[in-house]
Amino acid sequence: MAKSEIQKSKSRGPSTQGFLAISEVRENLIVMPGGGVRAVIAVSSTNFVLKSQEEQNAIIDRYQAFLNTLDFPIQILIQSRKLDIHGYLEKIKERQLAQTNELLRIMTEEYAEYIRKLLDFGNIMNKTFYVVVPYSTGDVTQEGFIDKLKNIINPTQKLAASQEKFMEMQSVVDDRIGRVENGLGSVGLRTMRLNTEEIVELLFKSYNLGVANEAVVDMSELNLQKQ
Repeated sequence: MAKSEIQKSKSRGPSTQGFLAISEVRENLIVMPGGGVRAVIAVSSTNFVLKSQEEQNAIIDRYQAFLNTLDFPIQILIQSRKLDIHGYLEKIKERQLAQTNELLRIMTEEYAEYIRKLLDFGNIMNKTFYVVVPYSTGDVTQEGFIDKLKNIINPTQKLAASQEKFMEMQSVVDDRIGRVENGLGSVGLRTMRLNTEEIVELLFKSYNLGVANEAVVDMSELNLQKQ
């Protein structure tokens, strides 16, 4: 490699991955560099404003009771993206072209134009909601010389211990997810745990906001679950 190429390589900043506090995503969990893990749950929404005063008070009381049962932290993540309804407008156009009644055809065309202008001027946003459930062992320590020597002599022992530790963390997180889902269910919300592929997609879209406007999971399907 030429000297100029070496200098150019050194002048480059760290990769994007270097800024992410994530080691890997495996078995429906985000693995952190310190040894902890994170699970992600997609949560449906509810129109709180349209509820009666009694219903609002009941939701608040149940949500407060849910929070009081937790003995571990959770993170609530809200993503806002501009609503993309190009597919919906295309279906309206198809119906317009198939319409035999001239008056209905004109009304359909005017409706599509109204929706298009509403989105252009109103900048309507689509919100998706997630709950992040963490678990950290808190027992990460520096390896001494003897420990490093043991790992060199018998690396499979370290690998087996690491896998066993990961399975223990999985069990704890599964229990926490069950408690969170039950608590949110008591408030009238539907939940869906993200799998490995969906977590990767969520992370990618979180750091690439202009890539796509669609949510990671179909919230309409989430709202229909357990109906």
